[in-house]
Amino acid sequence: MKNGKIEVQGREISILSEMNGDYISLTDIARCKDPDRTDYIIQNWIRSRSTIEFLGIWEKLNNPGFKPIEFDGFRMKAGLNSFVLTSKQWIEKTGAIGITSKSGRYGGTYAYKDIAFEFATWISVEFKLYLIKEFQRLKEEENVRLKLEWNVQRTISKINYRIHTDAVKENLIPPEVSRYQVQFIYANEADVLNVALFGKTAKEWRESNPAKTCNIRDEASLEQLVVLSNLESINSVLIRQNISQSERLIKLNEIAISQMKSLMNNRSMKKLIK
Repeated sequence: MKNGKIEVQGREISILSEMNGDYISLTDIARCKDPDRTDYIIQNWIRSRSTIEFLGIWEKLNNPGFKPIEFDGFRMKAGLNSFVLTSKQWIEKTGAIGITSKSGRYGGTYAYKDIAFEFATWISVEFKLYLIKEFQRLKEEENVRLKLEWNVQRTISKINYRIHTDAVKENLIPPEVSRYQVQFIYANEADVLNVALFGKTAKEWRESNPAKTCNIRDEASLEQLVVLSNLESINSVLIRQNISQSERLIKLNEIAISQMKSLMNNRSMKKLIK
């Protein structure tokens, strides 16, 4: 999870980026209307029939665990003067994921961006438009940074690939072979890495993705490129140690699994990706 902020009409709005999307602080948005009654403002919004219907449709589209029976119960009561509904009740009763409550430094009520924009409309149409503009600007900046980091890692991977091919040339290519044989050996060793990391050869990937013009490594995630770079260096060492290809594949696959697990659970890596 990554915490971020944007400024909308002079006010800070917190954003939490999680694995399933970006959540915007409803509490911060409500604070723009009345800083002393944020919970009351959110409660008034969520109890209206139009809001409940919007939230219910959103959950049905995005949440397989949503409870429609409980949702229907809230919808039937909506509009009654005695009807009260808090975000906590909505989450607990229906299993909703579009709205969430956080405690601590970044505490408050958060909602998935679609829902947050709907709430902002209820607060102020003008504020909503500025909110969308600033949110889009933030995501564009993040995409540019991510692309740069991906390109840097891809370059490192290519440098390590040269180290890897040198090891292949010095230790696996016999003298006086044809150009085709040389290329076959290089490609064969490259596929050792592909199978160890991606679970398939370059040819298998192309056959399963006939519409794509790129290759298997161009489609790799940043985490996969980091591991690929490491595997190329490790394989070059294993080649020089005269370890057989089958043994190297097993070792490299074990290393790939271990490193991918570590990267996927690494906070610094998650921040870089987000």
